[in-house]
Amino acid sequence: MNELNLKNRIINGDSLKELKKIPNESFDLIFADPPYNLQLKNKLTRPDRSKVSAVNDKWDQFENFKKYDNFTFAWLGECKRILKKNGAIWVIGSYHNIFRVGTAIQNLGFWILNDVIWNKKNPMPNFRGTRFTNAHETLIWASKSEKSKYTFNYQSLKCLNDDLQMRSNWELPICNGSERLKKNGKKVHSTQKPEALLHRILLATSNKNDLILDPFLGSGTTATVAKKLGRNYYGIEKEKTYFKAAERRLKKTKPIEDDYLDTLKNGRSKPRVPFGSLVELGIIKPGTNIFDNKKKITAKIMADGSIKHAQAEGSIHKVAATILGAESCNGWTYWHCELGSNFVPIDDLRQKFLNKRDWV
Repeated sequence: MNELNLKNRIINGDSLKELKKIPNESFDLIFADPPYNLQLKNKLTRPDRSKVSAVNDKWDQFENFKKYDNFTFAWLGECKRILKKNGAIWVIGSYHNIFRVGTAIQNLGFWILNDVIWNKKNPMPNFRGTRFTNAHETLIWASKSEKSKYTFNYQSLKCLNDDLQMRSNWELPICNGSERLKKNGKKVHSTQKPEALLHRILLATSNKNDLILDPFLGSGTTATVAKKLGRNYYGIEKEKTYFKAAERRLKKTKPIEDDYLDTLKNGRSKPRVPFGSLVELGIIKPGTNIFDNKKKITAKIMADGSIKHAQAEGSIHKVAATILGAESCNGWTYWHCELGSNFVPIDDLRQKFLNKRDWV
């Protein structure tokens, strides 16, 4: 079989058939928005008897739960095969299907990392008044296995959320306005996902140049956002109308300039460099004074990499924590030193060491 070109392509075809053609361990991340199997039997109407534009497409209909479960197990099994060992998958669904999908995910050996609740700011009301307004959808995020070293851009998500940890309940509007694809005044796709949702997912759990798969591409939101964020994409869509709409959408999409795609690095992903290593290598010498950022507190570096202050002695972290009366403190950013004519955090010495710069 000829080598399959998977980068920045979308194809019109049956998802299961096309997934089987893909080589093992091809993708870094998968986002899947499979049929929900809503089981709508009657037309939905408003109190004024006008028709509600609901999901009643044939592609969302299955004869029974067993057939839906078999379908789910089949496509998820293929996704696991073609996911890289450190890859991850996102699956979105409603109460109609997400619990069945979650069972299949666990039975196939994926490792669930989070379930995320997408709270819709502007959900469709429950017109009959017989149930709670269905105002959310659930996403499952899972790595290929328990041992997978999956991507999670923690610092970028924290920055996106005003320096607070990103929680697992996301307040985002449904797709509306100019973003909603329409033809002759009607929605092109009944369940088009908002770009904001995919922006958050791809920013959080993938990196620039990663290869992203969407096996149920729909109107092309995943591929569109991937293109904007400098990720490579591959999408499969069975319905010709949706495929053509996604094609047109992608042609109009412009990537964000490469200079603006860098994301904050996680502190945990940095190589560990003991402070003592800088002393051993002569980057900072025993006897050197280090200070807090206001130069009110002074400590002296010892030959073993410990530091000595009037109140305490020990590691750069332990002594800083003692001075502050805190349980812990990052000594790399607390302590400063004089480097030439500059007064800098000692973390600058570590960064120069990691960047393999010359020391003078």
